[in-house]
Amino acid sequence: MKHGQWIILLLSLTLMHFGTGDVLAQKVLKSHALSLHGDVKYGPQFTHFDYVNPDAPKGGTARMADLGTFDSLNPYILKGVPAGGLGLIYSSLLVPSRDEANTEYGELVESIEMPEDRSWVTFTLRANAKWHDGKPVSVEDVIFSLETIKSDGHPFYRSYYGDVVKAERDGERKVKFTFGSAGNRELPVIIGQLPVLPKHYWESRTFGETTLEPPLGNGPYRIESLEAGRYIRYRRVEDFWGKDLPVNAGQHNFDEIRFDYYRDATVAVEALKANEFDFRLENSSKDWATAYDVPALKDGRLIQELAPDGNGTGMQAFWFNTRRGKFEDARVREALSYTFDFEWANKNLFYGQYSRTDSYFSNSELAASGLPTGKELAILEPYRDRIPEAVFTEAFVLPATDGSGNVRDNLRTARNMLADAGWTIQDGKLTNGQSGEVMTIEFLLVSPAFERIVGPVVQNLERLGIDAKIRTVDASQYQNRMNTYDFDMVVFWARQSASPGNEQRDFFSSVAGANDGSRNVAGVADPVVDELIEELIVAPDRETLVAATKALDRVLLHGHYVIPNWHSKSFRLVYWNKFGKPGKLPAYHHGFPEIWWLDTEKSAQFK
Repeated sequence: MKHGQWIILLLSLTLMHFGTGDVLAQKVLKSHALSLHGDVKYGPQFTHFDYVNPDAPKGGTARMADLGTFDSLNPYILKGVPAGGLGLIYSSLLVPSRDEANTEYGELVESIEMPEDRSWVTFTLRANAKWHDGKPVSVEDVIFSLETIKSDGHPFYRSYYGDVVKAERDGERKVKFTFGSAGNRELPVIIGQLPVLPKHYWESRTFGETTLEPPLGNGPYRIESLEAGRYIRYRRVEDFWGKDLPVNAGQHNFDEIRFDYYRDATVAVEALKANEFDFRLENSSKDWATAYDVPALKDGRLIQELAPDGNGTGMQAFWFNTRRGKFEDARVREALSYTFDFEWANKNLFYGQYSRTDSYFSNSELAASGLPTGKELAILEPYRDRIPEAVFTEAFVLPATDGSGNVRDNLRTARNMLADAGWTIQDGKLTNGQSGEVMTIEFLLVSPAFERIVGPVVQNLERLGIDAKIRTVDASQYQNRMNTYDFDMVVFWARQSASPGNEQRDFFSSVAGANDGSRNVAGVADPVVDELIEELIVAPDRETLVAATKALDRVLLHGHYVIPNWHSKSFRLVYWNKFGKPGKLPAYHHGFPEIWWLDTEKSAQFK
């Protein structure tokens, strides 16, 4: 970190009994911010983030859209489908900077203390932090939140905060978190993301159940009204306790934020063009290319804008559910990857807008490429007898075509690979020679927009003798089936940060894959993957973290758990031209609605 941004304090002398009676001093670092490995950009006296307009006017409404439905106002449990925007009603211990990788600054917290080995962290709460009912945010609230989230919250949190062994009062406004081991550099950062809940509110309610009663918050907005599955409206809190903090300057500018719900993306796009809501982050290349050719776009009232996206794009893919016997063999999974003709799809379905994804950490320095060398090779070497030899001898390369639509060569390769794995054509159907099982594959989808993309894959699977089909369900059923892994294949996006860590357990660990509701949708259960995740988590510096991540990436890729999809390096924004926004958006977010504002002159044209 930059000189002077950490104040090094001699907090105490700790007696270390080694028989010689040596006394060692333990250094404690104190700061206003936390970073995983790199510099902290904003010093203790900063007044606002560079990517906001601190003088942005307040007022007006931001209308947004969500798809499907919602039946709960508790986003921290497994049950139910939570409403969009619920994070608006809560403040956080720490908040991320949108123009730095894995750096967080105090919101509920005014100062942070921790030892150099990061075996614990202490947060000092701000004296003026309060809930919407006027009661102060207390140390007891924070301790209650950790205990409740771990015991009754979504299974993700039990994994994410699994190494936080204790939370205790350490002073009038101080809460200390003790970790199970030293050296996990990310734990202080992720405990700063802990959802803080009001103990006095939840003690008389059942936290693990869905609810449509607006919960008590402490953030910049409160829920004003809602109709389950139709809409939810948030109203800005005029006396929000944190409105003058540097981390909030120039933000939360709209008096009202509203989410309206639409059946699917097609309906939502039509509603946007009819000026039923204001802003859409477009994820369909077809709609981006064809759906917005309307008079409002030509006369400048509707805007299409590409904004740079500095985030690693992670892995969007068709994910195999390896909990199902037919997908246990990696050779089968690799063979089926030959049925996706990306080159044809990009040309004919995506208007040439995408690049093929070939890493779980794509669009970043964390992505494995070529053959392992240097520190990455040193990390992988102890596992040589437990992972495929190809990890060391073959660069991972995806099947490709000439884009003409002729995939006969690829399907021939797939058929031979399936035969080697014991699957051959019998009576016109791909059949396992030992068990007699006929190969069937159902793609579970939540958006009809993906049917045109999966359709050609299904046709190619059928040419291999596979009974393949598409099943599109509503959002509630989709969520329930995802939570219980009730699918053969699914389209899923494993988003990744610039500094991966503890969340990799939820994506790929054996423990997470055995628990409902995790993000280990593939059911990865590989002890080597488990061990590589732990090496990544305790990486002492950025160089080691990058090497460990590349090693994990490489082992996952050669495990063939997915058929990789595609990615774009831009945010595709469509919005009505009535807003102001900073001249330069942050590197890692488009900023709507947090840092945009209503421009009264522009909005006058819509009255």
